[in-house]
This record gives sequence, structure tokens and C-alpha cells, in this order.
Amino acid sequence: MKSWDIIITGAGIIGVSLALELRQRGASVLVMERGEPGGESSSAAAGMLAPADPDTPAALRTIASASAQLFPEYVEKLESLAGMEVDFRRQGTIAFLETADGPPEYQPLSSAQLHHREPALVSPGHPSFFVQENSVDPRLLMRAALTAAQKSGVEIYGNSEVRAISIQNANPEVRTDRETFSARAVINCQGAWSGAPVRPRKGQMFYVQPQRARLLQHVMRAPDVYIVPRSSGKILIGATVEDVGYDKTVDDSAIHGLLTAGTKYLPELASATIIERWAGLRPGTPDSLPIIVMTGKRNVFVASGHFRNGILLAPITAKIMAYLAAGKTPAMDIATFSPNRFAAEKPSYADHAETFGTPAQSVKK
Repeated sequence: MKSWDIIITGAGIIGVSLALELRQRGASVLVMERGEPGGESSSAAAGMLAPADPDTPAALRTIASASAQLFPEYVEKLESLAGMEVDFRRQGTIAFLETADGPPEYQPLSSAQLHHREPALVSPGHPSFFVQENSVDPRLLMRAALTAAQKSGVEIYGNSEVRAISIQNANPEVRTDRETFSARAVINCQGAWSGAPVRPRKGQMFYVQPQRARLLQHVMRAPDVYIVPRSSGKILIGATVEDVGYDKTVDDSAIHGLLTAGTKYLPELASATIIERWAGLRPGTPDSLPIIVMTGKRNVFVASGHFRNGILLAPITAKIMAYLAAGKTPAMDIATFSPNRFAAEKPSYADHAETFGTPAQSVKK
């Protein structure tokens, strides 16, 4: 039986970023993915890096801000190792809020200031703000992360669904339909397939190609829609949040509703051509906070439940989990992200290792 220092189950941006971090610290790493590596929510995301978004839970702000600060260095590392760019944009965000009191990071904009920054945008009665946030193309980021990890010596197995994780001779073993693998530690990064209480939260979105080049330069975020420009000229519009299990069907009415909402702020979208539509399954938890913990099984860890912030939180999660896997205490307090916070509803998930030791089994793409 071949053995590694670390086995990571889940080849999304969290798992692959962690694999690269561990490999650069000298560990041998295997990443296993139930389907196509990078093919789930990481590549389906919008790529807004928004730690100050009013919808971001207060308990997440510190770790989100810390990860946002790491992002330029993280992008530089991936681009350098992979030899490709990820469309990391630093133009900032125009936010429309339902209240005139925005977060401290938000700079109020007059109508003239809004027009100066984005002439094509209009405000349908909402106060507008500028906030210095970045964005990235998640598909390019995921592709770069996979390439960087593989070039660094990380082994990545696709189409390898985990059936069980058990402890044998004091070390974790990962069993698939075909083989069993051994490691010093196993880290569950399987997103919506991680196991309860993580559950899928569907998001539908789409790309349009405007008739006019450079129609929008800033990310635009409003209560009912967000619009994310890419350097290629296409524009992403999203996104729904739905509790429908593992259904990834794209619904015409949902796409039409998002386009109608986006056109209120960017009227020229009415003549844009829809060029692609898709749905992704975000890994949600009951309180929308991630789960970052060592389970009741010795040397079996979980990093999941990042919900709408998986792209943003990838750099900081990789560093935190690398410390935990080495038996060290991270500098950042992660007690908030223990599954023990759900103990009032159910017995401690950390003590019931089977809950997190093995991902959800009864679902397929």
C-alpha cells in the first residue's frame, strides 16, 4: 500500500491550495477528487474577494480580511509556478446598499462621482459606495492552482470517490472502490460533499458578452444581483442561493430574473448576448461559517463549509490547516469554526468522527 504524508480529499481551490502549501513545506501530498479536479463550486464561483461585504458574517470578518491581504502574494505564487495569469483585477467595487450607512471601508459616492467612475451604471434609488476590493477569475485560478500543485510534486487523482476513512495502526486510511491509501494525516476538503452539517447551496449565474467593449470596469454589487467584469470583456451576472440538494439544473426563469435585476443598474445589459449559463453547489453550514477542525479521529481534519467565500479564504485556510496538520497551533484563533458550535442541536460533531471522517456518499453529480 502506497503511503503519503498527507491525503486531501477534495480537489477544489481549498484542497489544492492546501496541498501546494503542504508540499512547499516538504510534505508528500495526494489529492483525491470524486470527479474532475476543480470541476465543482470553485470553478463555478464569481471570484469577488469581498471581506467587507455587509452580508459577510461578523465572525468571519477577521479571517476574511487576513486572507484578502494574502491574496496578491498567493496569486503571484500561482501565476509564477503555473506560468499563466488568473485575471486578478484590483479596480475595486461599486456597491449599492439599501441604507445610507455603509461599513467603514465603504466610501459614499455622489451621483457625479458614480458617473465618473462608471458612466454606464445607474442607481435605481439605492445609495452607492466605492470599496477597494479585488476580483479574480475562479476558473483561471483553479487551473493555475492545479498546474502549480502538480509542477510542485503534488499527486492529484480524479474520479476517485472516497468511501471510508478509518484508522489502522494509528494512521488514517482512505478507501475508494478500487484501492486503499494510507497517510500520516487526512484532510476532508470535499465542499458540499464533506458530510453533515455541510450541505449544498445552489447558485445559478451566467456570462454575457456586451455589444460595447469595456462596458464595466468595477465589480458591481447590489442587494438583488452582482455583476463582475472580466478583462476579456465578458461579464458575469449572479447569483441565486437555493436549498435544492444536489440539483445543478439551470432554470430559465432564474437567469431571466438575474438579467432583469442587472439591467436596472447597467441598462446596456439588455442588448448583451448570453454566452454561457451554469450552476454550482456552494458548501453551506447552518450559520454560514466554515468548519476548520481536527475530528475525533486522530489526524483526520476538516476544512469545509466556506459557502460564498471559498475563493477568498483559500490562502488563509491553507496556512491554518498546514499548521494543524503539523500538530501546531495557528496564530489565528479558529475556535469559532469548530463544529462544537452545533452541539446544542446535535451531539458534538468533533466527537462523532464518522460525521466528518467520511464525506457524503449517497449523491452524485
